[in-house]
Amino acid sequence: MPRLRVTRRLFWLVPLALLPLPLYLDQYRQYVVNLMLMYVPVGIGFNVVVGNLGLLAFSNVAFFGIGAYTSGVLALKLGVPWWLTILPAGLMGALAGCAAGIPALRGVRLFYLAIMTLAFGELLRWVYIRWVPVTGGSFGMSVPPPSVFGWTLETEGHKFYVFLVLVVLMVVLTDRVLRSRFGRAFMAIKDNELAAAAMGIPTDRYILLAFAWGGFVVGIGGSMYAALVGHVTPIAFDLTELILEFAVIMVGGLGSLLGSVIGAAVITAAPEFFREWLGFQELLFGLLIIAVILFLPRGLASLLARLHPVFVDRYYRD
Repeated sequence: MPRLRVTRRLFWLVPLALLPLPLYLDQYRQYVVNLMLMYVPVGIGFNVVVGNLGLLAFSNVAFFGIGAYTSGVLALKLGVPWWLTILPAGLMGALAGCAAGIPALRGVRLFYLAIMTLAFGELLRWVYIRWVPVTGGSFGMSVPPPSVFGWTLETEGHKFYVFLVLVVLMVVLTDRVLRSRFGRAFMAIKDNELAAAAMGIPTDRYILLAFAWGGFVVGIGGSMYAALVGHVTPIAFDLTELILEFAVIMVGGLGSLLGSVIGAAVITAAPEFFREWLGFQELLFGLLIIAVILFLPRGLASLLARLHPVFVDRYYRD
């Protein structure tokens, strides 16, 4: 109980400490911070399936894209205010998660599941390109300025506060899921799926639930992307984006909720930091990822775990 109380206090101190940021940052730096916040739910949803459930599924970019397009289509075609598109974007992401989880229910695992889920993302990208009347095709679609309860988010600072609320909400809800019997079932399936089934755990149900929850959280991130960038195109959800999202959870910490937050911040900020070394940005960025994976297999989150036991994940086991 004392450790849980300390963890809660530390958690709430972080968003409170971030509140004054828009007062000190210009629009571009604030945009980068907003980009970090956007990648937090994207990393969390990816980690639920890959890190906590233990399935090698690469459908995350599909959930991200369908969340962005759902938000964009509702706002542009139907005139729905952006804040009312957030939940539908998450629900469409959850629906896509259920569809992507079907091969896993059929017993497909390892690299076969990775290829099938990767193909699922490419199939959706083909739909974005071909469904021109709705998605705008290869040129994409411009999303109206986001608004919340009639308040237009005109600056990056305005978006920051809304994004911060969404990120805190996704972190808290996912933490509750992973600490519940659902999270314990995910861990049991990851450790030994046959043993979990023998113990009476309905593995199919929990696998589908993990994909659905991961898709929901990432779909929320897609809605944030549509509001942040203002223009949604199919090229934004290609293989390069998938590699970037995979780097978020590997660098931050596989199976770690805290790692998803750290990974989103580091992977987003690193290119900006390396911008001074013209011509070497990609090289340095790649070396950073390789170094973390080689020397910190549990990611950057493991460094905090070594400093204090309060940072050790209670719902994760190697």
